[in-house]
Amino acid sequence: MGRKQNDAEPGRCATLILLLIGVISCTLVYTLATVAFAPGWGNWSSDPLRLVEGTGPGDNAEGEFGVGSGECCRGIDNLELWGPAVKWGSDFKFNSSVECCRACKAMCGGNDGPCLCDSWVYCGNREACGSKFGECWLKKQKDSLAPDRQEAGQTVIWTSGLVYGKGEGIIGLETEYGTMHIKLYPDCAPHSVSYIHELLALRHCAGCQFHRAESRGQLWDSQGNHVPNALFGPPFALIQGTLEAQGNPFRKAPKEACPTIKRGTVAWVGSGPEFFISLAKHEEWQREYTAFGSVLPEDMSIAERIAQLPTESEVWNNINVSVLEKPVPLALRRIKTSNGDVRGDS
Repeated sequence: MGRKQNDAEPGRCATLILLLIGVISCTLVYTLATVAFAPGWGNWSSDPLRLVEGTGPGDNAEGEFGVGSGECCRGIDNLELWGPAVKWGSDFKFNSSVECCRACKAMCGGNDGPCLCDSWVYCGNREACGSKFGECWLKKQKDSLAPDRQEAGQTVIWTSGLVYGKGEGIIGLETEYGTMHIKLYPDCAPHSVSYIHELLALRHCAGCQFHRAESRGQLWDSQGNHVPNALFGPPFALIQGTLEAQGNPFRKAPKEACPTIKRGTVAWVGSGPEFFISLAKHEEWQREYTAFGSVLPEDMSIAERIAQLPTESEVWNNINVSVLEKPVPLALRRIKTSNGDVRGDS
């Protein structure tokens, strides 16, 4: 018996050591994810920033975002989008909203023009829908940046979503240093993109600005790849700001698709309205930030220029961050497309 007791002691110690190693590993991952986005400054969010995470043949958001199948076939519950039908739901039924979404994406696979379907409406509550259960209505919006909403609210039995094809769903983030064109992903982050639509409708974004700027330094190369054996910051290779317009109170954004953050990714800090544009790949952030768009590659030079502006050092949660000496105001504007090219709305 004594022998067994002696043998058990090392076993218990080994178990405790393994448990301790696991706790330390999880803590390290969490620290990497929270270090870059410490509490905001002034009236900005005081929550620590933690970064976050299917598919049609047309614009492959899931492939671009690096998320699992079905992650980028999301819709908004209790919402019915209107518009001319290209497929009648009474004769077109599926077992899930993801299948309905994919059917819409399947009509958005060419490079020779706009999508034939850019919105879908699905009835998925068997009890509430009754004979309409499974109906999948595929529609075409007159203006996909201002979709026609028939009804919204708890009594609405429908779930609706948008799909943007190649060259569609692009908005301009205008600054004094140039306009960054951003491709929106409503199929990955429908609630987030819906808020962007609200800001576009306001035709102003008073109070929206960048207030933090950190370059890639010597830690990431010009393509955003992390330099082997280098630290992960500071600097953290990002520009950060707020997208809350005066007179338009921000509603907390729910957690939606959370991809691995790449160069050009546009994502919320926590549940917003703080947001950031990444200048590099951040695999160390462990797919914890809701991303709702990406800057077109040719416009990343504008983000890089903002990241080089004069800054002051501040300490957020014991982390050194770089805050712009002069915040950079920004505005959102609609972008027209012509044969795949983008140009500002007149």
